[in-house]
Amino acid sequence: MGKPKTTYICRECGASFPKWSGQCADCGAWNSLEETASPSAARTGPGQRGNWTGTASAEVTSLADVRPEDSSQRLGSGLSELDRVLGGGLVPGSVVLLGGDPGIGKSTLLLQAQAALASEHGSLYVTGEESAAQVAMRARRLDLDPSRLRCLTETRLEVILATAASHKPAFLVVDSIQTLWTEALQSAPGAVAQVRECAARLVQFAKQTGCAVVLVGHVTKEGALAGPRVLEHMVDAVLYFESDSGSRYRLIRAVKNRFGAANELGVFAMTGQGLKPIANPSAIFLSGAETPSPGSCVLVTREGTRPLMVEVQALVAPSTLSNPRRVAVGIDPNRLALLLAVMNRHAGIQIGDQDVFVNVAGGIRVSETASDLAIALALKSSLRESPLPKGLVAFGEIGLAGELRPVYNGEERLREAAGQGFTEALVPEGNLKGVRARITARGFRTLAEALAAV
Repeated sequence: MGKPKTTYICRECGASFPKWSGQCADCGAWNSLEETASPSAARTGPGQRGNWTGTASAEVTSLADVRPEDSSQRLGSGLSELDRVLGGGLVPGSVVLLGGDPGIGKSTLLLQAQAALASEHGSLYVTGEESAAQVAMRARRLDLDPSRLRCLTETRLEVILATAASHKPAFLVVDSIQTLWTEALQSAPGAVAQVRECAARLVQFAKQTGCAVVLVGHVTKEGALAGPRVLEHMVDAVLYFESDSGSRYRLIRAVKNRFGAANELGVFAMTGQGLKPIANPSAIFLSGAETPSPGSCVLVTREGTRPLMVEVQALVAPSTLSNPRRVAVGIDPNRLALLLAVMNRHAGIQIGDQDVFVNVAGGIRVSETASDLAIALALKSSLRESPLPKGLVAFGEIGLAGELRPVYNGEERLREAAGQGFTEALVPEGNLKGVRARITARGFRTLAEALAAV
């Protein structure tokens, strides 16, 4: 087979050109041509256009004849929280993309996973950013056995695939995908074409050999994964490593997972011996103060398949500005503006001339509407300078008419609150049906009733 030809495709209109130019001749877009490799093919004559009789047909399989893979064949990473995010472990033949800020612990996490898998399965750690001596130093610092770990310092894709094919590992780590390059393209490593082509070849290798591949990806200053968006479509799972500056806790969030629940959350603590899974994340996100403080309310949210308890803090203070400030950390600012309008219209609580600050403690970002009631209770508690009763939790969605709407998995949330020692819950009335949790749950139909009850 001859060497693939190099063409340049416009990402705006899809037109292809043999050479690069600053402007697309078809649509006029600037700097939109991207290098790509396309295998040479014989052109079809005018009389043969639309004639596929000479092409061999492929076999069509009925889904009833396909035997599902056994879920027990998943590879355990040795880290319970990582296995939870992946849906129970690594699936053979899957490709996982892991992104995060520099220095957050991506290489440490994957080296610990490799050490756990090396005892029963073959593994290979490919690094293009560090030397083998640096990886060995990290392994010794984490008290891992270096004799079981296999490392390859290489950035050329053809060499990596040939080495992996000869060693046949069950677990392959590529750190990182932006450092790889293939000889089929002339662009520099990290270019869009190089990242896309290298990822496609690694995905093909994983599907053909059954090797579980983890790709480490760089992130931009906005926090998104660098490179083409098609990279996230090609892989089976996309994980984000998150952390607040100065915090010892690390969060892994799954935004895509073909073998498990999306939006699953894993919590780790960074220690001198590496990352340690946190079995009870709700305990670290609660302050544990003996005396309740004004403006604080405990919310039972849900991340993936697990209920999680977090603390919502609110501060309402007189403003000296003509346009009072509205600051939201961990929640949608537009949702906060909506709640303030509903409280003003349907509950008679006017905060229009006050500065409002809302924060979700612990660095957690809550995106579900079940946090509405807890935010409203925290705002009223701060405005009146009156703390909520100790042992109280709340969750519920607030509509524009001031009604409380039920949320899904209400009984599971109440069981989690009871297990953490809470004794009273304020919830929508629709979430009281069939509740058997050992907690005093009070249901309300409107926001005004719930605010008046406390």
